[in-house]
Amino acid sequence: MGRMSDGQFDATDVRRMLGRMAHQVLEANRGAAGLVVVGILTRGFPVAKRLAFAMTQIEGTTVPCGSLDITAHRDDAEVAVDYADKSEIPFAITGRTVILVDEVIQTGRTVRAALDALMRHGRPGEVKLAALIDRGGRELPIQPDFVGRIVEVGADEYVDVRISDGAGEDTVAIVKGAMPCTS
Repeated sequence: MGRMSDGQFDATDVRRMLGRMAHQVLEANRGAAGLVVVGILTRGFPVAKRLAFAMTQIEGTTVPCGSLDITAHRDDAEVAVDYADKSEIPFAITGRTVILVDEVIQTGRTVRAALDALMRHGRPGEVKLAALIDRGGRELPIQPDFVGRIVEVGADEYVDVRISDGAGEDTVAIVKGAMPCTS
């Protein structure tokens, strides 16, 4: 596992990571029955769509996928009074196994906010966490159940995950400097 030799994964590497994660999720769940995937907006949702699609292809049955807006539940941002939740979860989650997906896990704060937001949509039977990249550095006792890769990243670096929606190239790169704001 460890640090990427050239600081980057290409589309083939990303496809393999997602395929491996899909098989791990299906094996742990003993198939797709009762399984739904929810991606954290904005960067976790494209990963969630790809993961759900991979599981659908493997099982031959649709694995539903939705998106979760955690803006109102973050502990590091103020929320406008007229804030509108942008979550799109067009299926019931109560009693189901939810695979909560983000592109990178570091401190665990995004996942904590996501769990709070998810509970506003129902009460899952079980929640499992999937992250394409685990870069370490937890501040909260939150660990992913399914991980594409574990990478070592310096304090002055961030992991840039780019998952295309058709056109474009999927990449994961370690980049020097502070992560730009994308919200």
